Amino acid sequence: MNKQWLLNVVTVLALVAGLVLWVALPWWGVLAVAGALALWLLLARGGRLALAATRIGIASLPQRWGASSVIIVGIAGVVGVLVAMLSMGRGFQSTVSGTGDEATAIVLRGGSQAETNSVIMRDQVPLISSLPGIARDAEGRPIASPELSQVVSLVSRDDGSDVNVQFRGVGEHAWAVHDKVRIVEGRKFGTGLREIVVGQGARKQFRDLDVGATLTLGNQQWAVVGVFASGDVHDSELWTDAQTLSATYDRGAWQSVSVRTEGAAGFEQFKSAMAADPRLKLDVETTKAYYAKQSGQLNQLLTILGTVIGAIMAVGAVFGALNTMYAAVAGRAREIATMRAIGFRGLPVVMAVMLETMLLALAGGVLGGLLAWLVFNGYSASTMGSNFSAVVFKFSVTPDLLWSGLKWALGIGLVGGLFPALRAARLPITAALREV
Repeated sequence: MNKQWLLNVVTVLALVAGLVLWVALPWWGVLAVAGALALWLLLARGGRLALAATRIGIASLPQRWGASSVIIVGIAGVVGVLVAMLSMGRGFQSTVSGTGDEATAIVLRGGSQAETNSVIMRDQVPLISSLPGIARDAEGRPIASPELSQVVSLVSRDDGSDVNVQFRGVGEHAWAVHDKVRIVEGRKFGTGLREIVVGQGARKQFRDLDVGATLTLGNQQWAVVGVFASGDVHDSELWTDAQTLSATYDRGAWQSVSVRTEGAAGFEQFKSAMAADPRLKLDVETTKAYYAKQSGQLNQLLTILGTVIGAIMAVGAVFGALNTMYAAVAGRAREIATMRAIGFRGLPVVMAVMLETMLLALAGGVLGGLLAWLVFNGYSASTMGSNFSAVVFKFSVTPDLLWSGLKWALGIGLVGGLFPALRAARLPITAALREV
């Protein structure tokens, strides 16, 4: 009994390890495995027998379609949930890491991990703007934008709950620094006025952000005068004049300074000059690197969560496939025994049952991936970002996620069909033929 228990444990661990290796296998590895299998099926005598037995099994599928659909639906559910969860992380990562570029720098207080815990004194801004490497406008002025970040509460369109949103105050050169941002409706806010422009993502997610609406923020009335689009994190924000925001919330310092540098070389020159000035104990990095860093931990959490949930559901799908295929083997006992009696050896029978299960798993994987793409691709959602405010993003069902879903489906089919296939190959021929 102890030996049998140990054998079962080793078998389960081997199957888990094999499934993990299969899911991690690159596309060329899968292609190599598929090619080797196809060559064996076409060229080897045992392979041709396996194909013949598989055709017999597939021909009988309509007679047991209800049981077979359990495998397809179960695996479709696993793949659909897995792809949906991973597409959420992929969409968030794409939105955050796509913010900024290598020629734009963000300046924060030394040691600050985000704008929320950064403080830059106002008398430091002229020093920052005078450093070499900063691009200049047509009038020779440095393209730099001192900025504030204020978290405000808005009402969600979906359920009416209060959600934290980032209310950003920007300088007059913000439009040149953040050159992806463009007005798509209305106009820009006026300097010194309580006017707001809102990101198109924020307008979709929150109430009262249409052009012409009025908001009460900081005990003051603000007019929404425009909508902007950027395709990145800024789509989730509200923008206004930095000086007006500072006066409304009684803020005596800035939190960050964003600057447009003269390309990659200009950024390095700017960074070196910042480090060499003892009056500026500040950190500087490209906006691309800064926002990519902000997305890392949450994206990793979403990926792990999606994989864990998918793995738990995969266990259920494996048991469903096992039960279904055991029932199928039992129902086809006389058929399998007849094939054995007329010359089909154990390996072709095993491969026939495995191929049948894998085809059902493939159908489930395609169905699950298709449903995930139709329902979730481009679906807008929001989650909490690094500044404790909502980041609006879209689910992104990419080809590599669909490919991973298909590999999960085939792996489940492989594990779910293995033991029933071995049982089919071991059926006593004489006993099976006597069954009514």
